[in-house]
Amino acid sequence: MSDSNGGFIAFLRRPSAKYSLLTLLAVGFISGIFFWGGFNTVMEATNTLEFCVSCHEMRDNVYVEYKETIHYTNRTGVRAVCSDCHVPKDWTYKMIRKIQASKEVYGKIMGTIDTKEKFEENRLRLATNEWARMKKSDSRECRNCHSFGGMNVEKQKARASKMHKIAQDDKKTCIDCHKGIAHKKPKNMPEEDDDE
Repeated sequence: MSDSNGGFIAFLRRPSAKYSLLTLLAVGFISGIFFWGGFNTVMEATNTLEFCVSCHEMRDNVYVEYKETIHYTNRTGVRAVCSDCHVPKDWTYKMIRKIQASKEVYGKIMGTIDTKEKFEENRLRLATNEWARMKKSDSRECRNCHSFGGMNVEKQKARASKMHKIAQDDKKTCIDCHKGIAHKKPKNMPEEDDDE
């Protein structure tokens, strides 16, 4: 047994062109830690409110609207920032969302929403895409803070209590009823979506 362990250690110490395999593994391991740390630091930096509103398209349009909502200012002082609603917490889903967001960067570079008028022209398309993503994930990001299981419908106002009970029975998800909760609804929404 000790011979086989000694042979393995000798193999690790044997030079590959210039450095031993053990040295290459150690350097690779340390480099991997730095890469992973840097990668995660960048990922988290792109999830901050400051990053999200750093471009004027967001700062001058949806950020202004968001500042007027309960997600920004409320009696408890708890604030949901852009990434709380638009970026999943789970690593796999987060990476998928970040890749999808690269299309938004392309849109910024191409100037598809660089003026208020262009943004309003595209608002319905942008909102519809986001609502579809949220519905497909069963409003996963909403449920990080809100869930039917955590609600006490008896303490809610009568209308909210009634609607949440109906939503549970009909297997609805948050975005089915709460469009426009953090941003203005598009002016040209289809009527069936406008009354929610």
